[in-house]
Amino acid sequence: MGNSFQVQDRFADGAQYIGGRLRPGTSGRSHDVVNPATGKTVYTYELAGTADVDAAVAAARAAFPGWSGATPAERSEAMHRFAAVLAEQADDFAYAESLQCGKPVKLSTEFDVPGTVDNTSFFAGAARHLEGKSAAEYDGDHTSYVRREAIGVIGSIAPWNYPLQMAAWKVLPAIAAGNTIVLKPAEITPLTSLMFAQAATEAGIPDGVINIVTGAGKDAGEHLVGHPDVVMTSFTGSTAVGKRVAEIATSTVKRLHLELGGKAPFLVFDDADLEAAVNGAVAGSLINTGQDCTAATRAYVQRPLYDAFVQGVAELMETVRVGDPFATDTDLGPLISHAQRDRVAGFVERARAYATVVTGGEAPGGELSDGAYYRPTLVAGAAQDSEIVQSEIFGPVLVVLPFDTDDEGIALANDTPYGLAASAWSRDLYRANRATREIKAGCVWVNDHIPIISEMPHGGYKASGFGKDMSSYSFEEYTQVKHVMYDNTAVARKDWHRTIFGDR
Repeated sequence: MGNSFQVQDRFADGAQYIGGRLRPGTSGRSHDVVNPATGKTVYTYELAGTADVDAAVAAARAAFPGWSGATPAERSEAMHRFAAVLAEQADDFAYAESLQCGKPVKLSTEFDVPGTVDNTSFFAGAARHLEGKSAAEYDGDHTSYVRREAIGVIGSIAPWNYPLQMAAWKVLPAIAAGNTIVLKPAEITPLTSLMFAQAATEAGIPDGVINIVTGAGKDAGEHLVGHPDVVMTSFTGSTAVGKRVAEIATSTVKRLHLELGGKAPFLVFDDADLEAAVNGAVAGSLINTGQDCTAATRAYVQRPLYDAFVQGVAELMETVRVGDPFATDTDLGPLISHAQRDRVAGFVERARAYATVVTGGEAPGGELSDGAYYRPTLVAGAAQDSEIVQSEIFGPVLVVLPFDTDDEGIALANDTPYGLAASAWSRDLYRANRATREIKAGCVWVNDHIPIISEMPHGGYKASGFGKDMSSYSFEEYTQVKHVMYDNTAVARKDWHRTIFGDR
């Protein structure tokens, strides 16, 4: 894939998209977007300050009456046009996503971009299906029904691992329901969020409905979450930062949606298809270079299959091609930054004191030495309470542990603070069904790991947060439920009035 546009030229007017146009930030501080495959700067811009957040919220607030007052059909038609614009610009989106994240272009082309187009199409349809309960006379004297209404200006914060998809997951259900939004992408990966907002404008979505402020979390992010005109916050990121977001949001009585960290178990029973489990473990642990909160990170394998599984995963990991994200035969790109690469390497180096690094465990040298690369890594022999088993690594590292009984395997799978995703591998329907019931996670796959679809919800249990992205469940979170009740008696003096004054 060639360079279809020059980033510095494309965003020469700045990295803040407010009221339908790009503008520079006013924080007085600049920031570099770095290609993690080369370590070279691809874009420099001025970060957002609190004044930019205020301007974006004001633009969203001004746009709210018109957008929320549009008919569901009008919003739906605009979002269908939005999906078409995104599809037309698919190559540019894939290029920009791989440039700023280091994703292999086959991943951004076949997963990130089409997934975002599909999400947009889904919510374009969902905009026409916002329903409450049918009218009924529950007490005999009144007719009640439920309205679902837009709630106002949403302030959302998205992470750096899937910048385009996370922008879509935040924006689409919010605007389909008639809200307006201010989104803060990660300052290291703003490009596709800005392009997403520009595409919405091209599709005819009114100015101010979607606004982007690109700034640091301590400045722009905290000001956005605490802003008095923001009625709901949706945050995706680490559990530690999520706790801070929750503190600010609850202090201003905002609705809150948190999608936080994960440490997904990959539970292999002794009757599983070994070849399928090995392939699934490598794919599920290495997607997006392991920078995925649903990635397979802890493989628990029943003892009869354990040795063969370890051998099979190690051998398959060694065939994974690490290289230039824009080469079509590259399987694994760099991590998002050298700092993240060093963080991942630190987990593995500390684990050498108590576990075995079966394969990987190093950064490649040679022509890849300038990038933030790290080889696919398999670690065995770690204890369940060790750091590498319990903590979110967010890199291409899979830890494998044995178990004996089904009870033990399920208990180990649940033995972390997290509960975002999991998978169970078995040919036995009853065994797999038990795992889906008893594993505490927002998504449990059976004989696969990772696929997501627009129609189904994504969100976690426990320290992985609460609330859902995608699906009609997500859509409902961005609405206010209102009970409307009509008197049907036309009687001035109601019988219940006697509880306040007079007698029957």
